[in-house]
Amino acid sequence: MQNNMTISTDEQKIQELLTRGVENIYPSKEFLEERLKSGEQLTLYTGYDPTAPTLHIGHGITMLKLRQFQELGHQVIMLIGDFTGMIGDPTDKTSARQQLTEAQVQKNSADYQKQAAAVLDFAGDNPIELKYNSTWLAEMNFARVLHLTSNFTVQRMLERDMYQERIKSEKPIYLHEFLYPVMQAYDCVAMDVDGEVGGNDQTFNMLAGRTLMKEMKHKEKFVLTVKLLADNTGTKMGKSEGNMIALADSPEDMFGKVMSWSDGMIISGFELCTKLLMSEINVIYKKMKSGANPRDFKLQLAYEITKTFLGEEAAEKGKANFITVIQSKEKPEDIPEITTSSYDIVTVLVEAKICSSNGDARRQIEQGGVKLNDVKVDNVNQPTKSGDVIQKGNRFFVKVK
Repeated sequence: MQNNMTISTDEQKIQELLTRGVENIYPSKEFLEERLKSGEQLTLYTGYDPTAPTLHIGHGITMLKLRQFQELGHQVIMLIGDFTGMIGDPTDKTSARQQLTEAQVQKNSADYQKQAAAVLDFAGDNPIELKYNSTWLAEMNFARVLHLTSNFTVQRMLERDMYQERIKSEKPIYLHEFLYPVMQAYDCVAMDVDGEVGGNDQTFNMLAGRTLMKEMKHKEKFVLTVKLLADNTGTKMGKSEGNMIALADSPEDMFGKVMSWSDGMIISGFELCTKLLMSEINVIYKKMKSGANPRDFKLQLAYEITKTFLGEEAAEKGKANFITVIQSKEKPEDIPEITTSSYDIVTVLVEAKICSSNGDARRQIEQGGVKLNDVKVDNVNQPTKSGDVIQKGNRFFVKVK
């Protein structure tokens, strides 16, 4: 639904949108630049499949790009892939995803709007529209699906690197995985958008939407891909890799996780995950190249990221906790308490969500990463009692109630 917002054609803001954190623009940067300068209101979207109960910082990168479009006056849609989320995006997967139930995707997406509201404006004169793709995908009959698939070839699907790897490894490729990009492509048609924003790992799926828009709407849809936040080995940050920063993280956790990043991620972290001006980021880059201590800039990065996604008060809290607990090696003033089903230390670690599983808890203990009342634990069967303080690493504390 288009609104009557005045569209900004500010040259500096348009260039920032077209370049900051951008990997590629299809069909070209010049095409999108011309559309943005025309003064017409564009409609665009990003889709978020609810495969987990929290959005993460990778999603936050696309949201920051969407916010740039929103601030220029364009109509932005946040699409919850509640239907596609049940199927599972095969992108970059060496095996098929486990399919989710309708109840699971609904539960996972319950807080998505609240989390996204830290970046996107769902109120005001130009609010973000929230849509769900089950609205149209769940209603499609088989004849309609067959018509959509006739726009794509098996050869094109098999060009994807992940499928080539599965063939070499003799791992199965399921037919429903071929249908995922078809469904994402139809999202564009159903909403009749002008463009789509997503991570560069979504390029294939988003270009499938370009194909379908040309065939069904005779429309040239733009695709803008943003860079992925990755460490020095090229491993992207995300839930699949186990190094995710969730938008639902506490200020202390978010701040501490950023401080654990490698120095090589500082500049890209500023560019992709903060609102700091690029002119200021370039100054930081030059200072680091001249030999300045990266730790100071990482502290600034952790503050800016926490402020971007949790607010300034949270950033102050995260910084104070880091200085107290990590740098001064003191216990935090506010240690969360937990009532557990058992007093054995493995159960406490898991139920306090300090460790992801019993196996993870045992491994942390065996590696010397767990303390009980400031004493390192070396027994996985160590009992605890009410009032005990358990610590994992430098950042995670819990008190047994």
